[in-house]
Amino acid sequence: MDTDKLVISYLEYLAVEKGLSANTIAAYRRDLRKLQRFVEDKTGVGLLEVDQGTLVSFVSSLRKEGVSPRSINRAVSAVRGFYRFLMLTKRIRTDPTINIESPRVERRLPSVLTEEEMDRLLSLPPKVTSLAIRDQAILELMYATGLRASEVVSLKVEDVHLDLGYVRCIGKGSKERIVPIGSKAIEALTQYINGPRNSLVARTGSRSLFVNSRGVGLSRQGLWKLVKARVRAAGITRKVTPHTLRHSFATHLLAHGADLRSVQEMLGHADISTTQIYTHLDKSRLKQVYLSAHPRAKVNRQSN
Repeated sequence: MDTDKLVISYLEYLAVEKGLSANTIAAYRRDLRKLQRFVEDKTGVGLLEVDQGTLVSFVSSLRKEGVSPRSINRAVSAVRGFYRFLMLTKRIRTDPTINIESPRVERRLPSVLTEEEMDRLLSLPPKVTSLAIRDQAILELMYATGLRASEVVSLKVEDVHLDLGYVRCIGKGSKERIVPIGSKAIEALTQYINGPRNSLVARTGSRSLFVNSRGVGLSRQGLWKLVKARVRAAGITRKVTPHTLRHSFATHLLAHGADLRSVQEMLGHADISTTQIYTHLDKSRLKQVYLSAHPRAKVNRQSN
C-alpha cells in the first residue's frame, strides 16, 4: 500500500473508529501532507522509512516558519496518531514519534461578555422581521446552553424538546449530550419554530432547526455574520464571536453558584481541567466562596 493510501486509511480510521470531527480530520490531512512533502524533499524516502531525527527536523521547520504553538501541537498529534496507527496495523516495528516533544501552549483566558452586555445583545431590534426572530432564537439558545457554533448549525428540529426543556446535540468525537434550556430560550424558540421557520422551509422541507432565507440549513459562516451584526447593533465594540457566548454561558453559571462538574457536562468537556479555566475569570466569586467556607476567613467582630 502506497503512502497516500496509508494516510487515507488512517483518516478513515479516525472518522469511523475515533469519531473525530470533519474539521479535525481535514486539519490532520493537511498536516500529514505537509510532513510528506518535507520528508520527500529532505530525505527522498517515504513515510514508512522516516526516523526520529527527520520528525524532529519537521517540527523544527514548523517553528521556523512561524507556525503557532497550538498548530504545531495539532500537527504533532496528527503525526503521532498516524505512526501509532501504522504500529497497530503492523506496517512498522518501531514508533519514530517516541520522545517527540510538543511546544508549550500558553493558555489564555477566554473573552466573555458581562451580564449587562448579554442583556443588550439579547434585546430584540426595533424592527422585528422573520430573520430577526430566528436570530433571537439562536442567540438565546447559545447563551442558554453553551453550544458550539458547529453544534448549533447541526441541530435538527427533532433535537429540541421544548415541552421537556432540553436540547440534544452531537459534540466533538460524535458524543451525544443533553443540555437543559431555560424559559427565555424556550419562548424565543417557540416563536421561531411556530412562526418564521414554517414559511422559510415551505419549499425545501429542510429538517435543520435553523435555516437561512432560502430555507436551507444555516452555515457556520452565516451564524458568524448574524452574531457580528447583532454585536454591532448592541453597541459592543470589542470582538465577539459565537464562541464568546459559550464562554459567557460557562462563566456566568459559575459566578451564580453552579458546580464545576455540572458545567463540564453541559459544555461537553472530556477533561475537567478544560472547564476549570472559567474559574479564573471571576475572582469575586472565588473570594465569596472562600469567605463563606473557610473557618478562619471571617473577622470576629463581636465584642468581648
